[in-house]
Amino acid sequence: MRLTTSLAVALIAGPMIGAFAGNMGNAHAGEASGTLTLYTSQTPEIAQMTVDAFQAKHPKVRVEWTRNGTTQLMNVLQTEILAGDPKPDVLLVADTINLGSLKKQGRLMAYPEAPVGAFDKSTYDAGKMMFGTKIIATGIGYNTANAKPVKRWADLLVDSNKSAIAVPSPLYSGAALYHLHTLTGTPGIGWAFYEGLNKLGITPEGGNGPALKALAGGMAKYAVLVDADTLRAKKAGSPVDFIYPEDGVSFITEPVAILSTAHNVPAAKAFVDFLLSHDGQELVAKQGYLPLDPKVAPPEGFPKLSDIKLLPLDADKAIDNDAGVREHFQQIFGG
Repeated sequence: MRLTTSLAVALIAGPMIGAFAGNMGNAHAGEASGTLTLYTSQTPEIAQMTVDAFQAKHPKVRVEWTRNGTTQLMNVLQTEILAGDPKPDVLLVADTINLGSLKKQGRLMAYPEAPVGAFDKSTYDAGKMMFGTKIIATGIGYNTANAKPVKRWADLLVDSNKSAIAVPSPLYSGAALYHLHTLTGTPGIGWAFYEGLNKLGITPEGGNGPALKALAGGMAKYAVLVDADTLRAKKAGSPVDFIYPEDGVSFITEPVAILSTAHNVPAAKAFVDFLLSHDGQELVAKQGYLPLDPKVAPPEGFPKLSDIKLLPLDADKAIDNDAGVREHFQQIFGG
């Protein structure tokens, strides 16, 4: 199917030692070596799989990685930028909104030679500064022991669900931020959904991990969650299942990008190359996500993309409106 919204992935390249950087800057990605510093919002287990698979292809590269929620990583990075010492070489985070702000600041490096031949043009930045790596949809998870499946987002907003819905915070999670922008901009859903959550005593907090834990443990009947985490837990035996609401889902592409301040450029490019390669896309499916490469089969238990209603989002508009959207969200929930 033809995707209708811009998708992206971000690997941010951070500085290494100056003299070493100068020597590395003109090398080919195939000659990558040295230390690559990665900031990522992937879960620790998935991040380790990604790093291990990359290092197996590039044994001369040693990856040092830091994991946190996308918003927290952006806060750390902005502090480092203000101090004149951005640390990461690459950023692999949840959404394009946070990365788009870095692009506007001139903080991302273009990579015109990135291997995007198999990808829909809507999945990567036109200037080739950010590249989507997968599709992660946000829908509704439910506990199969104490809840029944629903069809639409508004079906959650009933009195019987008071204090029984786990919702990640867009002030922490990149996927939740993208979801906030998407739903509030969708006619028929809008801010009324979040106002309804507030009336039920729901306080969005943390990321998808804690929300899934609350759902699987029975503390929550429903949760606003990404598909991959929920379906992976279901496969492992947790009493959870996932719904793609018929009125649509938001989705991110976990983009990767190279920082304009990158010192180990060959290693950063090699990392991007790997994520976009056939092997990298097979890893995506193995990790339990929908790959973007049409030649790679989706994981067991996932629907076809053509069976999911994907809600579009104007990422550039979302970037411009982000401060106001966050402020409105905080006003609703008293933050």
